[in-house]
Amino acid sequence: MASPASYRPETGSIPTRPGVYRFRDARGRVIYVGKAVNLRSRLSSYFQDISNLHPRTATMVTTGASVEWTVVKNEVEALQLEYSWIKEFDPRFNIKYRDDKSYPWLAVTLSDEFPRVMVGRGAKKRGTRYFGPYSHAWAIRETVDQLLRVFPMRSCTDGVFKRHGQIGRPCLLGYIGKCSAPCVGKVSAEEHREIVDDLCDFMAGRTAAFVKRIQQEMYAASEAEEFERAARLRDDLGALEKALEKQAVVLGDGTDADVVALAEDPLEVAVQIFYVRGGRVRGQRGWVADRVDEGGTPDLVQDFLLQLYGGADDEDTIPREVLVPALPPDAETLEELLSDQRRSRVRIRVPQRGDKRTLQETVARNAAEALALHKTKRASDLSTRNRALEEIQLALELPEVPLRIECYDVSNLQGTEVVASMVVFEDGLARKSEYRRFVIRSVDGQNDVASMHEVISRRFKRLIDESRHASLTLGGSTTKDAADVESGPMLVDPETGRPRSFSYAPGLVVVDGGPPQVAVAREAMTELGFADIPVCGLAKRLEEVWVPDEEDPVIFPRTSEGLYLLQRVRDEAHRFAITHHRSRRSKSMVESLLDDVPGLGEVRRKTLLKHFGSLKKLRAATVEEIAQVPGIGERTATAIKDAVATTARQNVSVNTATGEIVEDG
Repeated sequence: MASPASYRPETGSIPTRPGVYRFRDARGRVIYVGKAVNLRSRLSSYFQDISNLHPRTATMVTTGASVEWTVVKNEVEALQLEYSWIKEFDPRFNIKYRDDKSYPWLAVTLSDEFPRVMVGRGAKKRGTRYFGPYSHAWAIRETVDQLLRVFPMRSCTDGVFKRHGQIGRPCLLGYIGKCSAPCVGKVSAEEHREIVDDLCDFMAGRTAAFVKRIQQEMYAASEAEEFERAARLRDDLGALEKALEKQAVVLGDGTDADVVALAEDPLEVAVQIFYVRGGRVRGQRGWVADRVDEGGTPDLVQDFLLQLYGGADDEDTIPREVLVPALPPDAETLEELLSDQRRSRVRIRVPQRGDKRTLQETVARNAAEALALHKTKRASDLSTRNRALEEIQLALELPEVPLRIECYDVSNLQGTEVVASMVVFEDGLARKSEYRRFVIRSVDGQNDVASMHEVISRRFKRLIDESRHASLTLGGSTTKDAADVESGPMLVDPETGRPRSFSYAPGLVVVDGGPPQVAVAREAMTELGFADIPVCGLAKRLEEVWVPDEEDPVIFPRTSEGLYLLQRVRDEAHRFAITHHRSRRSKSMVESLLDDVPGLGEVRRKTLLKHFGSLKKLRAATVEEIAQVPGIGERTATAIKDAVATTARQNVSVNTATGEIVEDG
């Protein structure tokens, strides 16, 4: 790896104008492309003390061997050049959004003399107009089959089209009215082109005019007593309506928009987009990408929109409106670029309320499910899990592969209701039956380090106790310490045959936090005689892995399956702790609200809490429903209802950025 100082340009030689820059490695390959409003300011930030850089950025600058730049007139040109270079050089440190699956398109080959409609996948080709993409190929094929009744354009391959032209007979679709048979000259190229244009207009969302026209023709044929033609038009109208039913109306104002949402974690990001044309969802598509820099959601949105629309130049690809979860840093510049490409005004905005906000929440749920599915598929692969465990063993210099990993996390709100969680992964998979929760009562105030010491101590004391109990049950020695745990009898319940709680020593202990948490965990384990069990900590901000008695963290490669597994374990422990904390907070709020209700003692409060389970459900209950709880009469139920009704509404939620539990008043 090269030192960034070895190729750092003189500060005075870097212009202060807008431009695009490229980092190259020792072999001359472009490894990163970026743009800047002020090149000097941006490039100087890469050559500061490397310890102050984000780990991914630090990896990039140490991999690089040279940097070069190109000055442009304005920010719009910078965006255009950045897109062109990313597409040309495919730099390894730029985010690359890849399809999370192969999506089918409805394609019309407009460049042919007799255009063909077909369903296909893969990259777009010049001279072909595309609609979609769609979730399922069978669904769009059914739609095309309905539309060919009304728009009988060619749908056969070039070979079939040529063969039937030579024999002078149309194919089956020509005989049943689902093709105008241009192969045998039943329609001219101009007439066939009109049919093609009508189909494209219909698929683009301009449907009302066709439906209205067919209705008028049907009524006119009926009045002229041309009943066969009227019946055919009626069937055509039914086919159009059936095709439209497959595309739900989501925006009543008939808006053309692309709705974008993200689901992200420190290592990966999933993007979902719904294509809405004429107020109807015309298609859906998803991507998954590895995160390669420290940028937040606005930067991810900008990178995605640039890659999505960078090479587009028509109104069907770029809509009038793009709805995003967060405005990109250069929103106005990006709007100007897209407006130039579309040749009309394009707006990028964050929906705040109404149908558009509701639709984006739906897209966000799809993105979250896509990311979860991606992680599940990745975690379920046996060879991937084995590689992850081997990478952890190698990086942490463990004596053996950590087949059982336990992770601990502490959760509290300003020192109140302190709880902790323990999650267990065996062979790289979550073992939820082994999860445990802890309530911390001996620690005063917000002291995560002391809480971690108590949790680790309680867990390993229990391991010693259960080992001693098993030894007594099987007639062994009454003295039992940590050294005997590994060599002791199988710790199973003699009645059920199942392993006892806390009965197995872990191969690796992971704590959520940095050096302080790691040090106190090692201290607690050493006090109980478990100093030989490895321990490490995973810090949230930079995904650094800390080990005891080391000044510097262990940095896993960005694509490491081992880091991915540790992150999943840590996130699961955090989720489990937060869930427990929210439950206890809700119960404590119910109890505090009911303290002043006359005639309601501790036993009745607990009965009430057990019956409804949460403050939200208690508030929603009627006086009659409260009175049905054993020991609660109508008068007491009325007092309870008044107590919860007069208190300001409080919802416990989780700050997704910090993981902190907050109350929204």
